[in-house]
Amino acid sequence: MFRNKYFNSWFAGAFIVWCGLFYALNDLNFLIEHWYYPAIMVAGAFVAGVTPEGGGAVAFPVLNIFLNIDRTMARDFSLMIQSIGMTSASIFILSHAPRWQVYKPVLWMIPVCFIGFVFGMNFVQQLPVYIIQALFLSLITAFAVVYSMGKHRGFRLALPEITRQDWPLLALVLFCGGICASLFGTGADIILYTLLVTRLRMHEKVATHMSIMLMAAMSVLGYSYRFFIDGDLSQYQIQTWLCAYPVVLLMAPLGAFVLSKINKELMLKGVAVLNLAQVGYFLANKPSVEKAFWILLFGSVLTLLFAYAMRSLAKQPTS
Repeated sequence: MFRNKYFNSWFAGAFIVWCGLFYALNDLNFLIEHWYYPAIMVAGAFVAGVTPEGGGAVAFPVLNIFLNIDRTMARDFSLMIQSIGMTSASIFILSHAPRWQVYKPVLWMIPVCFIGFVFGMNFVQQLPVYIIQALFLSLITAFAVVYSMGKHRGFRLALPEITRQDWPLLALVLFCGGICASLFGTGADIILYTLLVTRLRMHEKVATHMSIMLMAAMSVLGYSYRFFIDGDLSQYQIQTWLCAYPVVLLMAPLGAFVLSKINKELMLKGVAVLNLAQVGYFLANKPSVEKAFWILLFGSVLTLLFAYAMRSLAKQPTS
């Protein structure tokens, strides 16, 4: 993992930057009092490197649903921490890729996705929190369950030529992914990944890498938008980010490294079980008819959509 000079240079530079920022803006007492932030990201960052789900898929529900931390703060933390973890994973992937050119299409996907993020920041933030929570849990759970149960994957090692019919679909997927990122701090990666392995028949590992890179860019841009445009990040948020920074710097590329070495079917099933448990907790904690309704609605629709996508993949030839 640490045999590549480009990744080693990034890792060393990023770690030195963290040391300086931590010394200037944080202290050990704050780190000890908020130990759960780096603890959460041990699992979150690893999941970000080994699956199509970003670290926010762990950070957001734990902070917002389990620990009752404000939804906006949980989203911002997801963006902030992924700006390090998923960027680290992306640099690891690129520095070890024999054909890094296959990832160039991500460059034109990023602006479309960011337009969706800006739209979401300005027009959908007023949704009730329990609806946003239900949508998020339904999205990650439906994806994890359907995908872990599927037996068919894509085969292409590079993005094929996009047809005239597929351009609007790809643009819509990226735009919706940006809206998800504006609500949860993650989600664009899951939606893009699904399109890549189904409609575009891409190999799952290449599609995972591309979705990681897209979410890394969205996290950096989202973090920058919140800091420079909204100007709404507090000193507390900066300090919690610095608490988990070194954890994700290491764990996300470690997940990408593990992904290159293992058959990840067992990991996917474990993630699916974890997501189902999160849904159960959401429904049992302060139960209400409204929460059950939205989970049922979103869960049913998204499960059907993911299942249809995977079924259409299964019917296509593999060469």
